[in-house]
Amino acid sequence: MEAYLIDLFSVIVRWLHLITGIAWIGASFHFVWLDNSLDAPTDEESKQGIKGSLWAIHGGGIYSFSKYQLAPPEWPSVLHWSKWEAYSTWLTGTLLMVAVYYFQAQSYLVGPDNWVTDPRLAVLASLAYVFGGLGLFELTIRTSLRNNQRAFAIAVALSIVLLAWLATRLFSDRAAFLHIGALMGTIMAGNVFFGIIPAQKRFVAAVEAGGQPDAAAAAFAKQRSTFNNYFTLPVLFCMISNHYPILYAHAWNWVILVSILGITAYARHFFNLRHRGIIRPGILIRAALAFLVLAGLLGVDRYQSSQATLQHTGTEIVDSAVVTDTQALQILTSHCTGCHARVPTQAGFAAAPGGIVLESLEELGQYRQQAITAVSTGYMPLANMTGMTPAQRASLIAWLNE
Repeated sequence: MEAYLIDLFSVIVRWLHLITGIAWIGASFHFVWLDNSLDAPTDEESKQGIKGSLWAIHGGGIYSFSKYQLAPPEWPSVLHWSKWEAYSTWLTGTLLMVAVYYFQAQSYLVGPDNWVTDPRLAVLASLAYVFGGLGLFELTIRTSLRNNQRAFAIAVALSIVLLAWLATRLFSDRAAFLHIGALMGTIMAGNVFFGIIPAQKRFVAAVEAGGQPDAAAAAFAKQRSTFNNYFTLPVLFCMISNHYPILYAHAWNWVILVSILGITAYARHFFNLRHRGIIRPGILIRAALAFLVLAGLLGVDRYQSSQATLQHTGTEIVDSAVVTDTQALQILTSHCTGCHARVPTQAGFAAAPGGIVLESLEELGQYRQQAITAVSTGYMPLANMTGMTPAQRASLIAWLNE
């Protein structure tokens, strides 16, 4: 019953996280597009304090947008704020982390070869990792380094590389990728909470008091907002990464993750420039080529690894190319069926993961390719809780390849 309630809670929170995340990223895309697409003001608009404007059509209507240098001549009766999307996304994401990785830390958070193997310590390490990373970013962005955009970007990129490596040492492979996403999402929410909204509140207060808004604070808030925009695609990848063990279960998973994050952020740069009328298709071409090179390297490595596994010395595979159905079924029931059953016996599972039931060799055959990938990459059994040996892994792969 406990596993059922946790699964039900995670379904509800995941759905809410998806909805609010779409709203937040949509707002980020919209306002960055809006800011980058503004046309130079006319003389009349300049006299009104307008910095830029644009016309757009959507949903059967014409819209006019104007951005002021600072404050408008007449303050609007209703001013719309964009903050709850960020806060709601972070809160639902945190609840999802608790439901999946904290309540089920033994199954999902810890790995057999990681620095932290105790579930309770792993939860504490997770909290320290996320909030420690947030603190590191806030310390960096509050220094004069932020005034040099290139140097600041390099500093943040290097810290992400270090933190990606650290995550793979602290947590299970699957959890490591999610923690990078959680960290970047927390940094983005922190940008809103610690920088953007306070600056906007001071801006409004100054106008309402008849004073002059702080232009430097407004520019700093815009810098944080633009930074969040470059994090959007990398965070989205981390959100879906748990579906791809071929990536996070790789021996060089942190390098793969950093490469994909860099490629997606670079691709985002093309669109930000395009909104300003700067068309550089070479950015997308280089991003696509980099991804293809990465995919090619992974393909070669996967082939070599699968061949090495099948030729593993010291196993019965060397002596016999044939793995009997009885041997395969024994491995299946010992290492797979506990979770992948109509009524799982493994603690923490209310239903078979992914709806995949593996109680017989016939059912295993229906998922042959998925099983080969999961077993050869080491993704399954999850965190190798059942202690599957290299010989058993090689035997099952050999049977699947027959």
